Amino acid sequence: MLGVPALVVSAFIWGPALASVGLSFTRWNGITDPVFIGVDNYQNVTQGYPPFWPAFRNNVLWLAVLLLIATPLGLLLAIVLDREIRGTRFYQSIFYLPVVLSLALVGFIWQLVYSTEQGLINNLTGSGVNWLGDPDVNIWAVLVAASWRHVGYIMVLYLAGLKGVDNSLREAAALDGAGPAQTFFKVIFPTLKPINVVVLVVTVIEGLRAFDIVYVINKGTNGLELLSVLITNNILGEASRIGFGSAIAVILLVISLVFIITYLVQTLRRDD
Repeated sequence: MLGVPALVVSAFIWGPALASVGLSFTRWNGITDPVFIGVDNYQNVTQGYPPFWPAFRNNVLWLAVLLLIATPLGLLLAIVLDREIRGTRFYQSIFYLPVVLSLALVGFIWQLVYSTEQGLINNLTGSGVNWLGDPDVNIWAVLVAASWRHVGYIMVLYLAGLKGVDNSLREAAALDGAGPAQTFFKVIFPTLKPINVVVLVVTVIEGLRAFDIVYVINKGTNGLELLSVLITNNILGEASRIGFGSAIAVILLVISLVFIITYLVQTLRRDD
């Protein structure tokens, strides 16, 4: 029963991933035979391709905002809703609703919110800020939209983990005189380690593979450059530089693995 899905994953995920690594050392337009050029693509990406470093910076910023702001906010909502306050089911539905929407649709919705002339924010505040056209502002505006969706997903993950915590742990902590904050950080949060691993992996992937929302807004230009957009433009664009685009994809893969492997190694060491 595991053989079929393992074969599908190998064919459609690991196969193309390994092929991208191999193609990153070639010059290939998708038609003629690939030509091996060594690490020239990587040198050209990092030294002679101006959009790369702004896109790299935006990806790191995207990941930092999701990790340091959106994820803790999702955890906070899960803690509040875990107390079975009045209307818990309603609030769960409201906060989770953005998760069922695609990032492309989220981009369309927030375009209406941020519109300069008819947008909700400018009409309520009376300002004329060009939220999506100003390169000094638009990355932050889009990060708010991305966080709006991410918070609900993290909330559900942590809420599921909190529901599985044994109440006897809370009772024992209360008998020992621990306050709510001590109980959570010293007793409850350590039991959520499996959830933390899932949350970290999901957040890193969401932060580094971001594409749809910026592509809908302005095709990832004018301050919204991301590595995923550069990959798409080079592989599927008019130039069709598949080897060059694959090199950017491999760089993105390595960045993802650095975060995930570092956390997993530290977690396993603590377990030992």
